[in-house]
Order: sequence, then C-alpha cells, then structure tokens
Amino acid sequence: MDMSTGFIYDDIFLKHRPYGWHPERPERLVAIMKALEARPDLKEKLVFLNPERASIEDLKLIHTPGHIETVLKNGEGYLDPDTYISRDSPEAALYAVGAVKKAIEEVAKVTGGGRLKNAFCAVRPPGHHATPERAMGFCLFNNVAIGARYAQKKGFKKVFIIDFDVHHGNGTQDAFYEDSTVFYFSTHQYPHYPGTGSERERGSGEGLGFTHNVPMRPGSGDREYMEVYGDILPGLIKDFSPDLILVSAGYDLMAEDPLSSIRISDEGIRFIIRSILGQGIPSIFCLEGGYDLTALSRAVVITIEELIKAGD
Repeated sequence: MDMSTGFIYDDIFLKHRPYGWHPERPERLVAIMKALEARPDLKEKLVFLNPERASIEDLKLIHTPGHIETVLKNGEGYLDPDTYISRDSPEAALYAVGAVKKAIEEVAKVTGGGRLKNAFCAVRPPGHHATPERAMGFCLFNNVAIGARYAQKKGFKKVFIIDFDVHHGNGTQDAFYEDSTVFYFSTHQYPHYPGTGSERERGSGEGLGFTHNVPMRPGSGDREYMEVYGDILPGLIKDFSPDLILVSAGYDLMAEDPLSSIRISDEGIRFIIRSILGQGIPSIFCLEGGYDLTALSRAVVITIEELIKAGD
C-alpha cells in the first residue's frame, strides 16, 4: 500500500520576526513555499496539514517552567546575543512545536489505517539549540526534543534523533543525555557554534552510548558525509531498533551557506536523506537551519522528493 507524505506549515511561522536583518528570517519559509509551488508534481502527492498549538504541558515534557515563562512573557527583545523574540514569536514557537506533534499523531495513525508514512515540518523558529532551561542560537523551544517525548506518549517507545544541521544540537543532546530510550546522533562542523559535540560526549548513566557525535572538519563535503551516513548511521539505527526517526533538518551544511564551512552538494544532501529513509522506519523531518535561500529551498525540495519516493 502506498503511504503518503505529510507537509505541515502555517503562515504563523512568518510572524516570528527578528529585529533588523537576521539570517533566521521569514524569507526562509517564503523561499521554500515558492519552490514547492513551482513543483505541482510534488504538491499533488503531499498531504498538507495545519499545525495545532502546543500546550504548556507539551512544553513541560522538556522545558522548565522558568524557561517557558521567560519565552511566553518576555515581550520583545534579545534573549541572548543571537536570539530575538518579537511580539508574535511565542505564538509561532508554540505552533512550531505543534507541527511536530501533528506529524507524530498522523504517523501514529498508520497502524490503525492512517495515511502518513513520513512528514516534513516547515517551521520556524528552529529548536535544537534550546536547552531544557534556556533559549539560545535562534531557538526558543526544542521542537524535536518535545516531539520525541510526545511520540513516546503516543506509543513510540524508542526514538532515534538524527541532526544534520551544521551546528551541534546541544539542547537536544542535553535533554536526553542520561536517557537510553532516545538516541541522539549528530554530524556537525567542529569546532563551531555552540562549541559542543565532541566525540567524547557519549551520554552518561543509563544514557551512556546513546549519544553519538561525528564532528566534521571545516571544508568537509560529500565524500566525508557519505562515509558517515552510508557506513556508520545504518548500523547504529539497526542496533537501536527505533520505532520512529525524528530529523533535525538543518540545511546550513549546503556549500552556499554563509554560516558554515561545510560543502555539501545537491547529490550529497540526496544521499543523506536516502540513507535516513532507507532504514524503513517512519520518519519526520523538522526544519532547523539553512540560510542561503536558494540552497535551502532547493535542498528542501530534494528532501520532499525523497520522502515521497520512500512512501511509494
């Protein structure tokens, strides 16, 4: 039976507006939606869904009450040197979490006759730098981390998180560092912001061995990434045997991106996506970084192409 690919988006995500010019800007999603409009052959195969607004209880699956209050009641201004919150940012952030929730709910229905095999969440603000205690690195709430805990509530006992954003997802790692039920795997430029993500960071306590970082040297490209995603990742997924894969999809690893020194081509990103989807496990992609608008929109379209193929 063919399974459909979901695409979750809402114009609320355009209302998160950093002050002045900022790389994490509404135009990122505008570019993605324009690129999708130019591909009616893909659009007709997608199931378009609106996100739901996340609740405070959803946020508490990962974040402390103090952090939640800081984001929801801060008003306008900088939460750290990189992270700006505008009047509508809290609402956008709640719906970004809600987009991942919606995707999980629809994928969870598959065993009961539902329709989605996988999904792409086109959201902002991004999430993977947000720790349980604070916002940072353009991120307010950790969309994927909350999604992992919510997925477990919905019956997905073991969740594998893949983060290919060029920056290490320190917030996601922190959330599950002592947890053996959520595996966190990351490739990222190193050394680079936020300074975490060395090979030595492998988890602790019950979570020891369930964090796997692959630091990539500046200038790394398709060959280095193909080795990791072709030779290392499949074995880790097989050994962990997850029920669901969540992907922090950061497209700032593309060669044109102004915030990185990683040099991934269209062929390289297609290989990464195929490797993830080739494991045959329901997968939900959530947008993180990616700041060259042309490269970002092109890479997202490649991802959608591969998601649709995987569902056929």
